Amino acid sequence: MTLITTRTNKSLKGHKAIILLNTESPKTQVEAIQKRFPDLTIKTFIEKKHGAPLEPPFDEREWRDTTIILTGVMTAKLLPKPEQVPHLQYIQLTSAGADHLIKTPIFTDTKIPICTANGVHGPQIAEWIIGTYLSHRLRLREYSKFQDQGRWHRISDDPENATDTAGKRIGILGYGSIGRQTARVSKALGLDVHAYTLHPRNTPESRRDDSYSPPGLGDPEGKFPSRWFSGGSKEDIHAFLDSGLDIVVIALPLTDKTRGLISKPEFEILAKKRTFVVNIARGPIVDTDDLIEALNSEKIVGAALDVTDPEPLPDNHPLWSAKNVIITPHISGSSSFYYKRLFDIFGLNLERLGVGRTDLINKVNRREGY
Repeated sequence: MTLITTRTNKSLKGHKAIILLNTESPKTQVEAIQKRFPDLTIKTFIEKKHGAPLEPPFDEREWRDTTIILTGVMTAKLLPKPEQVPHLQYIQLTSAGADHLIKTPIFTDTKIPICTANGVHGPQIAEWIIGTYLSHRLRLREYSKFQDQGRWHRISDDPENATDTAGKRIGILGYGSIGRQTARVSKALGLDVHAYTLHPRNTPESRRDDSYSPPGLGDPEGKFPSRWFSGGSKEDIHAFLDSGLDIVVIALPLTDKTRGLISKPEFEILAKKRTFVVNIARGPIVDTDDLIEALNSEKIVGAALDVTDPEPLPDNHPLWSAKNVIITPHISGSSSFYYKRLFDIFGLNLERLGVGRTDLINKVNRREGY
């Protein structure tokens, strides 16, 4: 298996990129990449419907001289076995996580760099997080029902129901690109920010983040949190959850260690402040039955979920009717700027590939699984 060469080849002559997607081809972005790297061969294949044949038809022999692959989550099942791609040097994912690949041979049996789209989702998901919390706090869904009924009705004049966000505390469990942009928006609203990371971030340098972020956004210097928490034990997680959080945002990758991380003991801790729980990461990080119990018993004041377990959430599942829950069908990352940002990452990594650099942006740490 060929790894990145250290020779300079800025036009990427001799390289071949296969793009596998299950949406319409991002024609404008592909053309821009082709113009930027004129000697790069690019072939795009689209799976227009899940399980449908690729268009145009794909011949397995295409893999023989492929050096670069860009693939979506749904098309990742089409990835070749290592022996089929002897010259592969780089895989670019369209997703922020790599959990769908961690048991595949190309992940476990090679050292080929795999890079995520971490950072592409930050702005829109941060908006979804804060938007759903504000919708809950301002009781907008209830007022919308009164509007539909043509009724001018105040739910309550209780000052507790009219409290604003300034001075409250948000805890971000997983301080990656999404967490950092959420922190930026939160600070603008006057929220105090606590951050949790797996590894300690005790120095200014360790708090920096060099992964992709749209210019002027995020928290590349790690300056927004007033407190940092870290560690991989339950005690470490509990110390973070017990730090007086009004809102907790789950923004962790799904790994064997994070599966089922938030369950009954964690909800008991959050019950002290009746914390509002947001999950935009992966559904299995949270125990669904324990979440339903925490909502219906009002241990937590509410939840906003863009991911669930199971997913898709079946019709009439009890989570739909749990108290004070907002559920959307995994759409928080949708944006008209998605492909632009994704191909920004792709272009930057192709540039680095062309000059022999191995420090590709958003490279997955195979040991950690993200």
